[in-house]
Amino acid sequence: MSHGPRRRVRLLPLAAGASLLLALTGCSGGLAGGGDGGGDEGPITLGMLAPFSGSESAFGAYMQNGAQLAIDELNADGGVLGRDLELVVEDDACDATTAVAGANKLVTDGVHASVGGYCSGATLPTLPIFDEAGIPMVIPAANSNELVQGLPGVFLINGTGTQQAAAAVQYAEKIGATTVAAIDDATSYSADLAASFVEQAEEAGLEVAFEATVTPGENDYSAVATQLASGQPDLVYWTGYYQEGGLIVRQATDAGYDGTFLVGDGSVDAKFAEIAGPGYTDHVVATFTQTPDMIEGADDWIASYSELAGEAPGPYSTQSYDAVRVVAQAIGDAGSTETEDVIAAIEALDGFDTFAGPLTFTDDHTLSGGGFVIVAIDPESGAFVLEDDLQG
Repeated sequence: MSHGPRRRVRLLPLAAGASLLLALTGCSGGLAGGGDGGGDEGPITLGMLAPFSGSESAFGAYMQNGAQLAIDELNADGGVLGRDLELVVEDDACDATTAVAGANKLVTDGVHASVGGYCSGATLPTLPIFDEAGIPMVIPAANSNELVQGLPGVFLINGTGTQQAAAAVQYAEKIGATTVAAIDDATSYSADLAASFVEQAEEAGLEVAFEATVTPGENDYSAVATQLASGQPDLVYWTGYYQEGGLIVRQATDAGYDGTFLVGDGSVDAKFAEIAGPGYTDHVVATFTQTPDMIEGADDWIASYSELAGEAPGPYSTQSYDAVRVVAQAIGDAGSTETEDVIAAIEALDGFDTFAGPLTFTDDHTLSGGGFVIVAIDPESGAFVLEDDLQG
């Protein structure tokens, strides 16, 4: 899909599979919050910062379409408090400066809540902007532990770096690895995930053979490739994004590394296999939350998404769908768009039905369970498919 840098989407009813949808109709009256000046007329607007340009732009499309599907379903069912929902998106390009500008635009637009955030490094500087404006944030994808700073309106519905690292360590132990390595790209998400993995691996009694940090955007990673080939750790965890990850796995394999290459959720995209090349991904697996095609009973939802978007859903489409539903449920429960009322209602959710399972937030506004699984690359399509649900 083609995306401009910014668009405001008015809502059109969509006949969708709404088996997960809870009715959120009600009476309006005396509502305020998020810049609507206390009026109870017009739509309740939800802002989304996501990458619609740059190397991560595919994820922006998945997130926008997932959010829009939830909004269309809710509006077709009467909206929330008798008002339609409306999605307003801004491109953050996974860049901190661009994200700050986008956040300020959303504040100026008077959005009532934020349902965006893909790259942690771009999301972090927007937290104080939304906090000062009294705009609650339900973040669907970004999951660095740094995002949980104690700000009252910030909630993560993707598992944290700590939870993802725990899944990585669990998998390392499951395959009998005794030596591991960690490579990051110095971004907030990547460094946080790598540090958490190293800490938990050492606590589990695994030997951390080495740690390395690379510079993103380069083409030559021969230094770290040589280090992997020389050290031959049983498992190496790459915690950055797929552009560099694909190159590192190719160059490390050519250098002679033959261990397991585990990658974090930022690398889970079919482009990883394209970059690595044929024959280079047989030993690549990833920590990830389940995509729609891995979820039992999601066929109707996938069909509805595909009808809306003109393409199949991808990573973080379900989380963005659920982020909208969480906010809508909270506004409906609160009977108000007032910031404090909405935050309290989100905190009070107990077992709310989502794709990842019943949602209940911890005291620090993270998920009570991360929901990470192991996915592997299909050699024919290059897509990541479920390999191990880590339950056995």
